Amino acid sequence: MTSQKKATVVSSSVAAVLTLIKLVIGFASGSVAVLASAVDSVLDMFVSIFNYFAISKSEKPADKTFNYGRGKIEALASVIEGTIITISGLFLLYQAVKKAILGEVSQYLDISIYVMIISLIITISLVTYLNIIAKKTNSMVIKADALHYKTDVFSNLAVLISLLLVTFTGYEIIDVFVGGGIAIYIIYSAYELIHEGVLVLLDRAVDENLVEKIEEIIKANDKVNTYHLLKTREASNQTFVEVHLVFDCLITLMDAHRASDSIENKIKKLDEKREWIINIHMDPYDDFKMNDLHH
Repeated sequence: MTSQKKATVVSSSVAAVLTLIKLVIGFASGSVAVLASAVDSVLDMFVSIFNYFAISKSEKPADKTFNYGRGKIEALASVIEGTIITISGLFLLYQAVKKAILGEVSQYLDISIYVMIISLIITISLVTYLNIIAKKTNSMVIKADALHYKTDVFSNLAVLISLLLVTFTGYEIIDVFVGGGIAIYIIYSAYELIHEGVLVLLDRAVDENLVEKIEEIIKANDKVNTYHLLKTREASNQTFVEVHLVFDCLITLMDAHRASDSIENKIKKLDEKREWIINIHMDPYDDFKMNDLHH
């Protein structure tokens, strides 16, 4: 089992435990904030399970049907995860408004406080673990999972503070505001997941700084006269690069090939954590300018 799959199994298991505890306490206490945290944990569990299958599919090698692999499944998973988080945020916002209107009162606050302290400790440990795996694998799904659980840390802390304030002041409106605030924060955090996933699905180019470094490597090779049609995109931990290199028309194919290999190897060394898929087309003259003249 890969480290990415292990990470999703760990996060799914943690979410399942937290879900069970929070749901019981949330419904028993009547606290919107605890219930909000419980619903978020339910979604965490299902999302982590979904991520496990997304990673399993994305890791399959390219074949006759999917010539470029299935890396974009991770981006699709990120969009779906963000959408689910948004829906959960809207539900929690509804629950907060409902409690404010009906004037419901929280119960079992002492037990709820202990539950949130335990939940906070577990979630911080999980986020630390997921961040380590995300840096190691550069997986979009694990990054999304880490971001998701990072929002849980803040929401769990907010719920804990809310319960303490309600206990000492007796003002239930604090629970309503904290629950509603968490809901809004959840919706806001989901936007980045959806935005990033959609950009990958639309084949956005890699970071501009990385593109500039690739261009510098190409320009530094004295065998290359110029270049054009440099294209980049990402899918999962794969980075695709396409470029047309223009050589002198009298250069041997062997020398042009060696120069291309040298450029390709230097590009791969820019980030050895990435899986680079580089496609270089060798031109004997700048046909890009010729095409411009014809059009």
